[in-house]
Amino acid sequence: MAGIYIHIPFCRKACHYCNFHFSTTLDHKDRMILAIEREIDLRVELHKTPIETIYFGGGTPSILEPQQIENLINKVKDSFKVSLDAEITLESNPDDITPEKALAWKKIGINRFSIGIQSFFEEDLIWMNRAHTSLQSRNSIEIIQSAGFTNFSIDLIYGTPGQSLERWIKNLDIAFEYNIPHLSCYALTVEEGTALDHMIKTKKKENTNSDTQSTHFNILVQKSKDAGFIHYEISNFAKPSNESRHNKSYWAGTSYHGFGPAAHSYDGLNRTWNISNNIAYIESIEKNTIPLEMEILSEEDKLNEYIMTSLRCATGISKHHITSHWGENQLIRIEREINVYIQLGRVIADENTFTLTDEGKFFADGIASSLFLVKN
Repeated sequence: MAGIYIHIPFCRKACHYCNFHFSTTLDHKDRMILAIEREIDLRVELHKTPIETIYFGGGTPSILEPQQIENLINKVKDSFKVSLDAEITLESNPDDITPEKALAWKKIGINRFSIGIQSFFEEDLIWMNRAHTSLQSRNSIEIIQSAGFTNFSIDLIYGTPGQSLERWIKNLDIAFEYNIPHLSCYALTVEEGTALDHMIKTKKKENTNSDTQSTHFNILVQKSKDAGFIHYEISNFAKPSNESRHNKSYWAGTSYHGFGPAAHSYDGLNRTWNISNNIAYIESIEKNTIPLEMEILSEEDKLNEYIMTSLRCATGISKHHITSHWGENQLIRIEREINVYIQLGRVIADENTFTLTDEGKFFADGIASSLFLVKN
């Protein structure tokens, strides 16, 4: 089974930290929807693939009218064999969520939300240049719950300069008070080329502090555990049976198809991605040409991606999977390299897996990269 990702590249406001592809100009929104529908038609070779999940990401998909989202869902269902219980997720911003829209989204088949709250505090939201207020952060959850949705997630960001430990703890306490089923939490990352990166370089904003972020992460891990959440991926926590099916499939290396500008696709052998330019994407699709690039993955690429994604998950690296796909020598190499982290208490090794300890989770990316197979 595969998943579908649809990239909606529009936002009302540019967050200072964001490096995803988006535009705050909505002039071509209608043409974009038609172009995405046309891309689905053009990629007819994919249409026999059974689909388990559909994910609307961005950008801000909730900026669309419910009818436009319904048109895209119907196009997918007309073109693919979609499971009757498919998970259909809509990324949404709090300021877009109204009682009327929530009911409309439910009617058209949305059954899971990912709400970009980021913080329940005005100071944090202003610092990030978010479009919503702290009151809307709270109201959005209440509206979704009142509409009858039980499967949803909220995003929170930690480790921002000026965010005290007390305020971070309060953010988590508020989230848990709402009895949320899923929580995604991300350390603020300063991506090159973003507005935040420029402001830090020009001394207009303070840089992040790794010690502060580590402290916030440790608090997050402990408090989520106390609240009954399963830490099933470095940034993701869920009550039992509420994990994101779409994201779990991605981390497990399942194939997925991406539609829209900047959207990526993966079939187990190759990775493709569409051009990150709205007008160029639309004009190319209108000429019946998909503006994509392709990377043919080497065995080294596949191994390294497996190490990166599996180590981030609670399931860990499978020794059997390594030997069955890349041979005994690669397992021996990984065992040799990972031993230092076992000694440091950051990795646990058992008969068939390597998994991160709570302490090791904050260092996941660094540990994974040290295990990569370097190309000759």
